Amino acid sequence: MKVRTLKKDKVNIITLGCSKNMVDSEVLSGQLHANAIDVVHESTKPDHNIVVVNTCGFIDKAKEESINTIIEQVGLKQRGKLDKVYVTGCLSQRYREDLEKEIPEVDAWFGTMELPLILQQFNADYKSELLGERLLSTPQHYAYLKISEGCNRTCSFCAIPLMRGNHVSKTIEEIVAEAKSLVRKGVKEIMLIAQELTYYGLDIYKKRMLPDLLHRLADVKGLVWIRLHYAYPSKFPLEILDAMRERENICNYLDMPLQHAANNMLKAMKRQITREEMEELTIAIREKVPGICLRTTLIAGFPGETLDDVEELKQFLTRQRFDRVGIFSYSHEENTSAYDLIDNIPAEEKERRAQEIMEVQQEISLEKNQEKIGQTFKVMIDKKEAGRYLGRTEFDSVEVDNEVVVHSKSKLFPGDFVKVKILKAYDYDLEGEVVN
Repeated sequence: MKVRTLKKDKVNIITLGCSKNMVDSEVLSGQLHANAIDVVHESTKPDHNIVVVNTCGFIDKAKEESINTIIEQVGLKQRGKLDKVYVTGCLSQRYREDLEKEIPEVDAWFGTMELPLILQQFNADYKSELLGERLLSTPQHYAYLKISEGCNRTCSFCAIPLMRGNHVSKTIEEIVAEAKSLVRKGVKEIMLIAQELTYYGLDIYKKRMLPDLLHRLADVKGLVWIRLHYAYPSKFPLEILDAMRERENICNYLDMPLQHAANNMLKAMKRQITREEMEELTIAIREKVPGICLRTTLIAGFPGETLDDVEELKQFLTRQRFDRVGIFSYSHEENTSAYDLIDNIPAEEKERRAQEIMEVQQEISLEKNQEKIGQTFKVMIDKKEAGRYLGRTEFDSVEVDNEVVVHSKSKLFPGDFVKVKILKAYDYDLEGEVVN
């Protein structure tokens, strides 16, 4: 008679979507690890028996990727390669009832705020004393730091409030404690993330507290770079820039999604700001912090967008000369107020417009990069790839922005800071050599 040996569970977490999802996965990893459960992140080895898919439900492409990933993992389960498949995250939060019917092979579905319920599947306890503790899935020298959940804005195209709820800030003490914990693990750069950074503190302190938070974080020893992502332009608190200017370890970098420049589009998107006000804001920001890197994100193909609107957006980019630009094709999302509008622009035309807009930005990016030839910048090394070092300046966030190809006679390691003289410039990247 054969006796079945009980093999210890090992969990593989697959994360899709944004950096906020990544932080959620890292927190789940930390909780499982604290409960003595083996856990890995996006492992390619077939040595785990349980998978947790942390999904994205933001736009059509992301939803499609999430569903494909779930089906792939369910297929592995059906072939006896996995014991359990659990699904969490935004897609699960938004479409749970439909998904339960369509993919019944998934063992359990969880929303974005149901970490304790996920842990129950492993007979694990939620350990509140681990507040802020997590297993990093990023390289050791940088990490994302989420300062709030949800969003109170009512942008007509955005489904995030449906999946993440209203804005809820963490306390300054919690965030500072988490930052100190990250530094102890070797983190040198933190990227502050939220659905909307500038709203931080209004719910618990009754006033915007991001400038205060920045000063407290800047005091954390060992934190070399603090980077700001996702600031809302309407009623932007300029005091943030005072902190940026005064504190050396706050990067001269601001990620501020504007979404469009034509006033009729901004109104339809419910952005609570006009093109003229955005232009005044960018002037004020650059006056307060000369040399600041401004990154923005745009949407092409919103319902009712005309070719004149696209032209106005291109002219806006030419005048404003942003350092970094990302662009999405509009995705028609159920239960958003824009869903009542007619999605009248074909997908291929949305893509064509997005490409046309990015071609304008590509020229601007190349010109700005060429201006850097001969200058010397502080660069953080991220990795060695194909025999060369790749790093970033304070003007570049990880994955979404430019890289610097670094030539060095001496050996370098991830997290090292070096001075690099720029020798060559490309559309989106720079190349240079280490100087003493």
